[in-house]
Amino acid sequence: MPAPKKISATDAARSFSDLVARVHYRGEEFVVEKGGEAVCRISPVGQGATKSTIGDLLGLLASMPSVDDGFRKAVLEVTRKQPKLPRSPWE
Repeated sequence: MPAPKKISATDAARSFSDLVARVHYRGEEFVVEKGGEAVCRISPVGQGATKSTIGDLLGLLASMPSVDDGFRKAVLEVTRKQPKLPRSPWE
């Protein structure tokens, strides 16, 4: 998915109808800036609420490169050296 386009609040106000049409028909996304600072996002409803299945997750994991043994051993070694967490006072 392409990065959202940046637009000033002034330009967004001047072309709001066009912005809404582009979001609706093309699925475009905009970040509105005021004084050079991002203040809001205009995006299609439901964007970010993408539905995925376990099959999608398994497919993604299968497409990723496997972790080499050196990295796996380094992670296990660092994990084992971590101090024990104190018991939760809320249990």
